[in-house]
Amino acid sequence: MRLPSWLSQHLAAMRALLVFTVLLGIVYPLAMVAVGRLPGLDHRADGSLITVAGRAVGSRLIGQAFTDADGKPDPRYFQSRPSAAGDGYDPTSTSASNLGPESIVDTPADNPDDASQSLLTQVCARSLAVGTLEGVDGRRPYCTADGVGAVLAVFRRDGFTGPVTRVVSVNQTGTPFLAAYEGVPVESAKTGVDYRDLGGVITAIRGGAPTPPAVPADAVTASASGLDPHISAAYAELQVPRIARERGLSPEKVRALVKDNTDDRALGFLGEPGVNVLQLNLALDGQK
Repeated sequence: MRLPSWLSQHLAAMRALLVFTVLLGIVYPLAMVAVGRLPGLDHRADGSLITVAGRAVGSRLIGQAFTDADGKPDPRYFQSRPSAAGDGYDPTSTSASNLGPESIVDTPADNPDDASQSLLTQVCARSLAVGTLEGVDGRRPYCTADGVGAVLAVFRRDGFTGPVTRVVSVNQTGTPFLAAYEGVPVESAKTGVDYRDLGGVITAIRGGAPTPPAVPADAVTASASGLDPHISAAYAELQVPRIARERGLSPEKVRALVKDNTDDRALGFLGEPGVNVLQLNLALDGQK
């Protein structure tokens, strides 16, 4: 008996669904699990976890913070770069800040929940904090002495030209970082006012910070994923004196540990060498 064409088509579709369900829903996943169990791959398949005394302390692929009970940087450990993933290094919320080089104007507000910092101010604040921790000059170009973006809204008589008529320090509601600009007194910003909408020309002031800054860029900026487990060799070197002092080790010994825990460029030529912070700190804890 010949089946109706519509029924034959439905049966063919059901057979295809069954075959592909078995192949792609059962056979393929099991094959991938089996491959992940092969010697040399099983560790990677499990997330490259690092265990100490039978307890997982982290992953070689995911960064983490090294803080004390008060949430402040623990001076005995190398510090990771900042993270924008959740509250910091949250693998369930991997992300970047999505702020770029044009993010230089803060949004001050009376309610802290409504306020937001520009990327420039975040970098300025982080640089000062790292400078204080490491005992170096944390100043950066285009930053004020108190760690916010040194940015003015400059109003001119003819818009973009003519004499300056008004100047506002847009990121400071307190005392401005400059008393005057081109002979015009600098005002502090008022909350809830966007001085760009009023015709102010946003102008960043470089200031007298050293070039290049003493604090490396990766110490003050987050990675694209927010989970980068590495820091640059320059940031590791900046931390060596503090670690040596806190641990009672010679700087040469600490530098040797840094070198032992530095990963080379990918494929030998991609990117820059990076220091794995977790592995380095575990190596430090292993020193007598």
